[in-house]
Amino acid sequence: MPILKVESLDVRHGLLPAVRHVSLAVAEGETLALVGANGAGKTTLMRAIAGAHKPSGGRIVFEGTDITAVPAHERVRAGIALVPEGRRLFPELTVEENLLVAGQNSKQGHWNVESVLDAFPILKPLYKKRAANLSGGEQQAAAIGRALMTNPRVLLLDEVSLGLSPLAVEGVYHSLQTLIAGGATILLVEQDLGRAAAVATRIACMLEGRIVLEGAADSLTRQQITEAYFGLNRRVANGVGA
Repeated sequence: MPILKVESLDVRHGLLPAVRHVSLAVAEGETLALVGANGAGKTTLMRAIAGAHKPSGGRIVFEGTDITAVPAHERVRAGIALVPEGRRLFPELTVEENLLVAGQNSKQGHWNVESVLDAFPILKPLYKKRAANLSGGEQQAAAIGRALMTNPRVLLLDEVSLGLSPLAVEGVYHSLQTLIAGGATILLVEQDLGRAAAVATRIACMLEGRIVLEGAADSLTRQQITEAYFGLNRRVANGVGA
């Protein structure tokens, strides 16, 4: 049974539909990469799963329980942790303080300050540094570490590489591969198709609020993903450009 299921989910921004009848499932220990252009609905879907945006239809099931109406803070306690786009650390707190705040009411598990620093060694010399003074890559590492401090069953990562230098992206993904090798369950939003394909078990591509392509990462070609990403396969099917 999947650890996380989204069933026929609809999410709106006011009257504007942002997620349209989306269904997906995430198995324990897998990495599902959610790709798509800006405005495809990826972030809205992630926020709905985390409890930060109320769906207008469908349901979300976690470990066999319908959590569609469960508040966000209770989802964190249950084992769902979101690293939002933009990272949103407490800027005036140190790396240490950001980690400790997240771990105050966490469940027992593998993740604590020591194990987070082992997974993200870039943070060790920055432990006493304020989050506001970190680089983008350092902030991303700290934000993922903060989420891990809650000992999540499912980790939601939104736009991991957004706004980061190539070197910073390399460092963050190196640590992500350590998490994946350790059996972490991850739903990853990523615009870098190469990065997504390199770490994902499966890939789902969103376009205009819908999932238009889904499959095992090693069974999908870059051309298939690119065509779905830009809606080219749909244009051809409709006779556009033929």
